[in-house]
Parts: sequence; structure tokens; C-alpha cells
Amino acid sequence: MAKADQRFLGSNPTEKGTNFAIWAAAADSVTLCFFDEIAGQMVETRHELVDRNGPIFHGYFEGIRPGQKYGYRISGPWDPSRGWRFNPNKLLIDPYAHRIQGDLSYAPEIYSHVSSDGLGNGDVTVMDDRDSAGFVPYSVVTEQYEADGTRIRVPWSQTVIYEAHVRGLTEFNEEIPEHERGTYKALGHESTIAYLKDLGITALELLPIQASVTEPVIDSLGRINHWGYNPIAFTAPHADYAATDDPIGELREAVSALHAAGIEVILDVVYNHTAEGGVAGPTFSFRGIDSKTFYRRISGDIYDDVTGCGNTVDASRPHVVRMIIDSLRWWCEAIGVDGFRFDLASALARHSGEIDGISALIVSIVSDPVLRERKLIAEPWDIRGYALGVFPYPWREWNDQYRDSVRKFWLTNESLGVGPLATRLSGSHDIFYYRGPTSSINFITAHDGFTLNDLVSYQSKHNDPNAEHNRDGTESNHSWNVGIEGPTNDSHVNEIRRRLKKSLMASLLLSAGIPMITMGDEVGRSQLGSNNSYSLPKAKRGRDLLGEEAFGGGWALNWERDEDAEEMLLTTKRLISLRKKYLAPVSRTFFTGDLDLNTSRKDLAWFDKYGREMDEKEWKDDSCRFLGMYVEASADHGMLVLLNASHDPVECAMPEEKWGSSYRSVFDSSEPIEEYEPKIALPAEERVLHAHAVQVWLTNRS
Repeated sequence: MAKADQRFLGSNPTEKGTNFAIWAAAADSVTLCFFDEIAGQMVETRHELVDRNGPIFHGYFEGIRPGQKYGYRISGPWDPSRGWRFNPNKLLIDPYAHRIQGDLSYAPEIYSHVSSDGLGNGDVTVMDDRDSAGFVPYSVVTEQYEADGTRIRVPWSQTVIYEAHVRGLTEFNEEIPEHERGTYKALGHESTIAYLKDLGITALELLPIQASVTEPVIDSLGRINHWGYNPIAFTAPHADYAATDDPIGELREAVSALHAAGIEVILDVVYNHTAEGGVAGPTFSFRGIDSKTFYRRISGDIYDDVTGCGNTVDASRPHVVRMIIDSLRWWCEAIGVDGFRFDLASALARHSGEIDGISALIVSIVSDPVLRERKLIAEPWDIRGYALGVFPYPWREWNDQYRDSVRKFWLTNESLGVGPLATRLSGSHDIFYYRGPTSSINFITAHDGFTLNDLVSYQSKHNDPNAEHNRDGTESNHSWNVGIEGPTNDSHVNEIRRRLKKSLMASLLLSAGIPMITMGDEVGRSQLGSNNSYSLPKAKRGRDLLGEEAFGGGWALNWERDEDAEEMLLTTKRLISLRKKYLAPVSRTFFTGDLDLNTSRKDLAWFDKYGREMDEKEWKDDSCRFLGMYVEASADHGMLVLLNASHDPVECAMPEEKWGSSYRSVFDSSEPIEEYEPKIALPAEERVLHAHAVQVWLTNRS
């Protein structure tokens, strides 16, 4: 054994061997275990790491090459009342592993306490002496990867995000070889890229691809965790999404292909909790390495769970901050990703129980020369706190107030007036006043919640397939089924639904801020009323899942489009094109609403149905369901967006001549996109805006 090197945690191969190092501050001893298949049997070889530098145990082993399976066994005190749960009988995943291999068996052996079943039921105070090797996945030594260095650097103001699931995006795409569908490789397939490019997407945001497992209770219900928000290793791509035996290389190539097409890649990352759950959960890694300090605690063996997943990673501790920073940098430097969306980011920003926008981790990320140049997006809440607007520049934040305001305007009878809508359409100045409108990630739907189609088709959630008696998922949807729950043959209802979907999409794409489209909303994807489609039926492989059993096949994008889907797709493309040409160039900063003395126009103005600028009385009218938004798009053009959320058509007048000598219509959500013929209107001329509809007009200065 050559001289050990403890500077780099994890397994780091060299020319002749591999260096191993792990942080385990409270451990008495650390044993590194190699696993090799000999004569059809997995043989374990154990080596105690005798080199120690403070909290870091390390050792160098000649002859150990990439592909070697390994794990750790760590000895220390078993004292649950004080938070210690060391158990050397449990094989532990390296927190720095870049590859995880092997299946998880839901057996009593995966628990550090004595369990009578695979759910962890038993006495959590008694240490279990059964060996978990063979029941849990192995860590694997990997080569040192380096991304090709290509950076797209799409400005935030020009960014259009598409939130998708690796498997769901390409599973039903018949242009891709069957064995590659639903994989990293498929992300880089020419048909995938062509679809995203043609739509106008600039950033593909992937639901979690960190190695994850299904929760034991979900497994017992005969289902799998489809979304992947249950990580067992923060820095390893989920192996089940790979078409080859090289998930890292395959993912890296897909990212490079997307970059070559001008599309950035953003990862939805989960650092707020792990798959180990609460004190009665399984032991995969952190619980056995240092249960007391990796997880937030109220006292002793009582976890401070602000994630709703049983545990919360304690991101206030220096070694945890280092681990997360190292993980983020690996995704950037080895894979080449362009940014991150942090799940339940508020849980990571907590300090002494409070959410702090300048907590240790948040400041470390902003200070890091690599990470601060990436796109950073916070989900600014957890189950115990709400922090929209708290995260510092250059962070951006999911804006749920945007979501709710737009939904309420179009889909509910709540008497709110148009003030809240105007605030959201113009970039949420009330929240991001010192950071600019690009700080707001605008969305109407996301992976959790109704799809756009279901938002206008269901009044209440239908989550029965999850086998949780419809108790899961939010009750607050602000949706409208237009009088009939679910699919219908009623042509009148279907016409209103089509119009609403197009109007909602228009609102999203013609707002200041950064739009995020949820996979399939552009083609009417439905989950049959589920607003929590995180689980799917068990199958040998994800692509073997039966469509009808899995939310009507709605868990994946349907690449075979009917007439309605084609209409919605063309609508979305048209709106993205209008956004890029007329709104993106002028919405990098907040509009002022100030009068330009040279033009006698404002950069942003609001109009009533009579073509007059809104006055104080109209802003205070809670019954108002009409709003006109004017944006000074360029020296030659203004863009006028008219929105009518009422149940009746509205005769509305064009603004006076100083805003434009004439108006040319470029979009109307009440008319089929392919049959749409532009119309011309003069100042003060009245035009009909149908119920539940949006019209977009461009001014002519000549």
C-alpha cells in the first residue's frame, strides 16, 4: 500500500491504484470493503483504514482500478438516546461515490436497528447484527471524467425552461431505438433535440437524476418512486436511466449534444434529505457514518424534519457544506451541466431553526467561482417555512405567487380584481424589487400538481393510483373543470378548455420573468386528474410500465399527437416566438411605467376595455376580469396583450393614436392557430375579445 492522500474525499484512481478517503469524525474505526464476483459468488475483502487525519480516514490501494465495487463499515458508539447509530454490520455507500451499482432488497437487514420486516418495524433502540451486504447497492470506483468545457451561457432574459423527466420525455418516442428510450442517451438523440429546438426551449430542466431508491412503504404498495426525490448518493447519476453500463459517460455525451444545439441543462437536485428517512428508516450511508451530525436534530434521537421525508440534512455544518459544494462542482466539471434547481431550498438555508438567505451553504455557493456562474434556482419553501424573495443574487426563485395569481384570474370566481395579475405579469416587483424580473421563475404548472390540461378538466385531485386513499397531494389547486369532471364529449366544454389552456400559456409566455413549461403541457398531456404523480406501478423496467395503469400513460410525453395536441403545440411555438422577439429584449429590468417625453408613451401601461389607461377606481374594482397590458417592445413596435377571463365576450377599444397609428393582431386564443388570419385595427376602434381569451396586437408606428 502506497502513501495515502486525504485531500480528496471519495475514491480517486491514479495510475497504479486508487485512493480512498471518507469523513467520519465520531467513528472509532473505518473498514473499507472490496467486493468481487468469484465463481458466481460475491466475495468481500476487508481493509481497516489506519491512516487518519482528524475526521478523515484514508488509504491508498495499489491495483484497485475503475469498476471495483466497494463500501464502508464504520464502528463507533451505539447510543440512540444521544443520536449515535454506528453499526459495522451495515454496508455503507460512499457519500462521494459517482456510480452506484446493485439492487436494493427491502429486507430487515437494511436497518441498523432490529426490524421484523422490510418496513423497519421493530425496536429502534436495539442494534441489529445481521449483515446488509447483498441487500444494498455498492459504490463503484470510476474514472476521472471531465466535461468538454462547452458553455452556452444563455442570458436569463432569453431563457425558456422546459421541466422534464429523463424517462418520461423520450419513453414513447419511436424515432429512438427501443432500448435507448427513456435514457440519458435518448436526451441527446437528434429527434429529442429537434423537438426542443423547434419548440423554442433554451434550457432543459431534468427532474432528479441523483441515484435514488423507492421508499420502503411505497415499495410495499407495489409501486416505485418515479420522480426520484429520494436520493441515496448526491453525486452519482441514477443508473436505471442509462442505456449502457457507463451512465456518467452517456450523460456527459447527451449534455454535450444539447449544448451543441444551444440548449442548456439544469438539474433538479435534492440535498435537503436522503432516502434514510426517520430514525426507523434504513441505513444506507449517512446514518451509519455520523447519524448525529449529518441530520438536523431537535434533541437526542429526535430529528428536526422540515422536509416531510423523515430527515433534514444539516447544511449548517462545515463538512456538509463541503460535501454539497463538491457535489455541485462535480456535476458542473465532470458532466457539464449549466445550473441547478434546489428542491426545498429553504431547508438548506436554515440556521438555528430560521431560514436565512445568507446561511453557510447559500453564501458558499454564491462565493464559489464555478457555481456562481451557473444558473441557480431555489424552491423557496419547505414544510415549515416560506422564503420567497429571501435568496440573494444571483439566485432565482420559483414564484408560486405567480402561479396562484394567474390560476385564480383565469379559473376561479374569487373577487381579486386585476391588480395581483398585473403585478405578476410585469415581473413581481413587490417581491424582487432590488433583483430584477429575471429573478422570478414563472410557472403555472410543475411536476407536482395538475398538468395544464388537467387544470381545466378537474375540480379536485384524483390520486387513487398512488394507493394512499387519495390523501396525498394538495387540496388547493385553483382549478376549474368547466362544469364536467374529467374527459367529456361535450363540444362546448371542450372548446372552453382549449381556449383556457391557450390563454394560460399565453399569460405565462408573455409575462416578464422566466417562464417554465412543464413537459407535455404544450401537447395537452393528462394525468387523469392526479396532482401527485410521483409513483408508478412496479415493473421489471420503467419502460415496461403499462400505460393505462400509469395515469393513463400521462407519466410520459405522447409523441403521437391528435388535432388538439397539434393545435396546442403550434400555439406554444407561436407564443415563444413572440416572447423572444418582442418581450425578452425589453424585460431584463423592471419596467418603470414612466412617461417618455419624446414619445409621450410609457414602457409599460395598463388599459381598460375602453382603451383608456386604468385609473385608481378600476384597479380597486374586485369584479374586473379584463386587463390590457401594453409593452414598448422597440422603437417600431409596441405589444398590446388583451386578457378577458369573464364568461362573456367583451367589446374592447384600441388605445389612442399615440400608442400606435394602427394595430395588427398576431394571436387570438379563441381561434385555431393554423387558420388564424391577422386583423388590422385603428386607434379607438372596437374589437370583440371572446370569453376566456387572450389577444396579442402589435402596434405600427408609421
